[in-house]
Amino acid sequence: MNNKKLLQALLLAGGIPFLSVSTAWAASCCGGGSASSLLLPKFTKAMSDASLDIEQYDGFWNRDGVHTPDPPGSDLAQYRLNLGYAHRFAPRWQGSISLPYVWNENDYAGLKSSTRGFGDATLSLWYENFDRAQCVWEVKDIRDLIPATYFGATLTLPTGVSPYDDVGNSFDITGRGFYRLDGNILLDKTIYPWNASLKLGYGISFERSVNREYGNYVEPYDRKLGNRTQVSASFGYTRLLESMNTLTYTLAWSDLQEDEGRLDGRPDPATGFRKRSIAATVAFSTFDKKWVIKFTWSHALRGDGWGENFPTTDIYTVGVSHAYH
Repeated sequence: MNNKKLLQALLLAGGIPFLSVSTAWAASCCGGGSASSLLLPKFTKAMSDASLDIEQYDGFWNRDGVHTPDPPGSDLAQYRLNLGYAHRFAPRWQGSISLPYVWNENDYAGLKSSTRGFGDATLSLWYENFDRAQCVWEVKDIRDLIPATYFGATLTLPTGVSPYDDVGNSFDITGRGFYRLDGNILLDKTIYPWNASLKLGYGISFERSVNREYGNYVEPYDRKLGNRTQVSASFGYTRLLESMNTLTYTLAWSDLQEDEGRLDGRPDPATGFRKRSIAATVAFSTFDKKWVIKFTWSHALRGDGWGENFPTTDIYTVGVSHAYH
């Protein structure tokens, strides 16, 4: 990975700290399972959540989709402590806030660095298009096949340190520096002990003026990131333990794509990316669904053609959430 690719890798990584928590959405309707940590189960009043991500870098895809490993001896990693809280405002409405604290630990081409700071925060609002839990033990009529449907919007806030702040180099980056608004649709269905979900997302970033790059002042210009599309699907199985607690195993697939950005209204061919990944989650939930402990491994597919202009990483996530009924 050359220096230019390294800058792009760290910039992109700093801006997507919550990809890992959205790869497995199973059992979100009924609680427990491997649901997104900031999506409340039906009839739950609130939820607090904490998780730790360990993201290890191992190569990148170029713009043609060819995968290249990092040079021997390279060690690039990002650690994120994610804190979040979700609250129900009405029977069908809920909102949440998330904020990561980021550590960058890097050793590349003899250059070592260790920086830390807040990442980009997110604010989310969700509407549940159903009045009763859509989880069933058996299908008795056609209504039992109807999935729980959620409609959501997420606003990303540039609370992290970006290349357009007073930073010395790319190793200081913890955010992307842009506001972005994402619209999401989540379909979730549980027929015990099985669960399946599908999430569709589309995001638009807001243009901003730039007059500084890596601490150096430049001729002012307007920059805008490309529109973002994400599709993820998951399939899970829940095992009821003798203690009446549950274990849920989930496999998920995700395809994330961001179009080319724009500089002063013109296309920026150096930007835009695509990443395809798979994830596996094991989640323990107490019988009353108040506590959920989760472990997720998210793996970017390493072969040619599975991504474009993006680093390949493995993300290990350990999290715990507490629901208030």
